[in-house]
Amino acid sequence: MTTSDPGQTGAVKATPAQLLEERLKTQTATIAVVGMGYVGMPLAHAVLEAGFNVLGFDVDERKITKLETGETYLHHLGEAMHLELAESDRFAATSDPSRLEVADVIVLCVPTPLGVHNEPDLSYVLDTTKLAASTLRPGQLVVLESTTYPGTTREEMLPILAASGLACGEDYFLAYSPEREDPGRKGVTTKAIPKLVGGVDKVSTDLAMLLYEQVVAEAHRVSSAEIAESAKILENVYRAVNIALVNELKVILDRMDIDIWEVINAAATKPFGFQAFYPGPGLGGHCIPIDPFYLTWKARELGYTTRFIELAGEVNAHMPLHVVNRVAEALNTDGKPLQASKILVLGIAYKPDVDDVRESPAATIIDLLIERGAEVSYHDPHCPDFPEMRHHDIDMHSVDLDATVLRNADCVLIITDHSSVDYAFVGAESSLVVDSRNAMEGLEVKARIVKA
Repeated sequence: MTTSDPGQTGAVKATPAQLLEERLKTQTATIAVVGMGYVGMPLAHAVLEAGFNVLGFDVDERKITKLETGETYLHHLGEAMHLELAESDRFAATSDPSRLEVADVIVLCVPTPLGVHNEPDLSYVLDTTKLAASTLRPGQLVVLESTTYPGTTREEMLPILAASGLACGEDYFLAYSPEREDPGRKGVTTKAIPKLVGGVDKVSTDLAMLLYEQVVAEAHRVSSAEIAESAKILENVYRAVNIALVNELKVILDRMDIDIWEVINAAATKPFGFQAFYPGPGLGGHCIPIDPFYLTWKARELGYTTRFIELAGEVNAHMPLHVVNRVAEALNTDGKPLQASKILVLGIAYKPDVDDVRESPAATIIDLLIERGAEVSYHDPHCPDFPEMRHHDIDMHSVDLDATVLRNADCVLIITDHSSVDYAFVGAESSLVVDSRNAMEGLEVKARIVKA
């Protein structure tokens, strides 16, 4: 591409920004998605649907093989998405970092977990940034989608990329656009969820907006990467704090023999000034249990404490113990000690209708039950085997949910309310059900129901 210069004869070579702009507008750009997991897979699919060429990169060779053959490995996304990627001549999967050089845009969708002391673990972000830097060339845009603390894109990623000798905003471009995936939510696709877009400079923001405007229904421009990073943290802190509030109320109202679920539903009849949040056995997933601690860590670095956020974390972290105590109390009412009692756990995923156990409270609850001498088994239609976890090593396999299993259990404990489970059947065949999700509400059953 060339641009005419009225003051000169001939033509002037286009800038890297102009070249990338043209490729994005004509959809001749190749978009590399780094990390083909719960965020990267649906993003790659949305980018493909928008008309771009897509390169799916992952260090896990097993994923690459499945991406090439169309084998499903993220079941909540459905078989169709996996097959559409595999069968498209505009999609390729690779574990070879050198192939990132052919990409015009490199989008990083990698985990941002916590370390052993609840400190941010940016190793995945930094390592993949180094991969991008190793093949960085003029005309490339790098976008981070992983949730992180404000300043990560500019303060952590930019120096790594700048070490290439290329100039950000002139030769290459850098932006942040936080993922907003909600695994298991029905009827809402990646392209239907509004995207925030903020670059480290105006040109980077312009180019990132040009991409996302074609991929999602609504792309919202913000003034900087730091605004987008902070907005994502705010979204998850907001949820964590409000869930902590109802969890704390649940514990108090339980002792007053007041049903927190009915209280929340009553309050939700107000058409303004209230949003319903519901209690549970603890927080799980890739966002709410982790992301607020990224902000608390950054605040401490600046000499501040985030007491409100940290208190919410303490309340939510206590909920698994509360559930175990409720199980013990319910068994005691039946004249049974928790030790040697048979506990059947229903659901180990962190939320309904997914196979994701990241940070699931089920792992902590099961460990606590075992520590107290209970005999624990579980049923989860989405998790036939208990996956390996960072802080838990549970060697279990899902059991069939039949009448014999239910009758043999001293207590059935509902941790995750998968929609495929027949709770009327559970209540009809069990003697005691401890329900942490209100799954048994409205059912007339034989079992004694205890809410936790």
